[in-house]
Amino acid sequence: MIKLYGIPNCDTMKKARAWLAEHGIDYAFHDYKKEGIDEATLRGWIGQVGWEALLNRRGMMWRKLPQAVRDWMDEQKAIEVMLETPSIIKRPVLVLEDGSIHVGFKPEQYHGLFQ
Repeated sequence: MIKLYGIPNCDTMKKARAWLAEHGIDYAFHDYKKEGIDEATLRGWIGQVGWEALLNRRGMMWRKLPQAVRDWMDEQKAIEVMLETPSIIKRPVLVLEDGSIHVGFKPEQYHGLFQ
């Protein structure tokens, strides 16, 4: 089963969910706010795309971090921050049936994935 990770009120999430619905693609939605994220899953994603691709440095949660934390961010600190505050993970994270993950949403990207 395809799984989509994120938070429901995010505009990018809404676009991704609408795209999947319009194209008749079934998926399970994982809401970070309700379900969080476990460390094994997060480390698996980092193994595929790297922690920097997953850390949303443009959002409000990033700006709320103390400057010292932002200045000294590394993989271990990023993991701690993402586990503590999953909404700082870039959205959406799409996990396909083959286990591959895709971060962010662009219609052309999704089109390529589901041709």
